Amino acid sequence: MEYLHSDLTKSILNCAYRVHSNLGPGLLESSYEACLFHELAKAKLNVKKQIGLPLIYDTIKLDVGYRIDLLVNEMVIIEVKSVETLLPIHTAQLLTYLKLSGCRVGLLMNFNVKLLKNGIKRYIV
Repeated sequence: MEYLHSDLTKSILNCAYRVHSNLGPGLLESSYEACLFHELAKAKLNVKKQIGLPLIYDTIKLDVGYRIDLLVNEMVIIEVKSVETLLPIHTAQLLTYLKLSGCRVGLLMNFNVKLLKNGIKRYIV
């Protein structure tokens, strides 16, 4: 199973590098998200964007506004950022999405960096 995740994240990262090399840093998060969605679809990956994520509390399902930026092959969550510096709250957000969704792998991507490899963090839970 880990091998499948590794191959999938490699494909996702290749798409992200294409987006970053074409656009560079400094744009809005929504621009990178839209372009990454396009690249992932072009790569024939099953990608969904802005997926609502309910919170289950006690016995009720609550829609409290959580949204997954991109979900790839129902296995990998991508949280797209365009910020000066990734903060612990960004990591906490992704880890919460992983917990609530049941997905095991998440990528936190900050496109507002000179070298994209410095803006990517991979999490496995």
